[in-house]
Order: sequence, then C-alpha cells, then structure tokens
Amino acid sequence: MKSSVNKVAQLVSPTVEALGLQLWGIEHTSQGKYSVLRIYIERDIGVTIEDCEQVSRQVSAILDVEDPIAGEYTLEVSSPGTDRLLFTVEQFQHYCGEEVDIRLRSPVDGRRKFRGMLQGVVNRVVQIEVEGSFLELPYEEIEKANIVC
Repeated sequence: MKSSVNKVAQLVSPTVEALGLQLWGIEHTSQGKYSVLRIYIERDIGVTIEDCEQVSRQVSAILDVEDPIAGEYTLEVSSPGTDRLLFTVEQFQHYCGEEVDIRLRSPVDGRRKFRGMLQGVVNRVVQIEVEGSFLELPYEEIEKANIVC
C-alpha cells in the first residue's frame, strides 16, 4: 500500500503545486473491500473548501487515467487541520516542542503508542519525551503521528 501512496504523490504533486497549494500528505486506508484515499493540502494563508473542490476535480481526473490504486476507493481532499498528521521528517522537525501522538508499526519497550513532547529528529530518528523519559523512535517504524491539540 505504501508504494501506491508514493505513486499517487508523484502523480498529483505537480497539479497541487500548480494550483498554489502544497501537498501535505496522503493517507490510504481500507476496511474490507472499501478504501479511502485522503489527500491533505496546505497553504500559508489556509485552505478553503473551494481549494479542496478544485484539487479533488483535478486529481480525480489524473487518478482515473493513471489508476494507481487497485480496486474502488473514495477520494477525499482536506486540509491537515489543527491535529495535523505528520508525514515527513521535515514536518516532524518543524513541530519540535509540540505534543504528539505516535503509533508504531511494531512495539518499542512493549508499547506501540506514545504521547509526548517532540524534541527533535536526528538521522531519521524521532526524539520524544514521554512522562519524563527520553525516547528515540526510528522514523521508518512510525505508522501514524499527529499533533495533539
């Protein structure tokens, strides 16, 4: 599924940028035969409903032609919101000092879920402080992370 998300990012990023927006991230989730492809867009001055509609129309046409996602899915276009998901190392670096929720693919110290203060990122290792302890979590092991509001 990760490779299909990367393919979608390559396909839609130029279109999103041509519309004056930034591709914040892409999330593909599935439950049984249903799946959702969620594209997050961002801009310094904020994202409007019209921005989401315009990106949805343009991106939908591209995805219909290129067909990078197997099976049927629902396309959603959204702003990252205040509890924004973090997708890239650069986004983690930008939000140092913020409280984050992180879910890992496999356990570290018997846990997969952590909530703490984001301290930094060094050599693709995310550093957080959780309940007075300093933890280092490999970026590649992060399944999902978001800012806590």
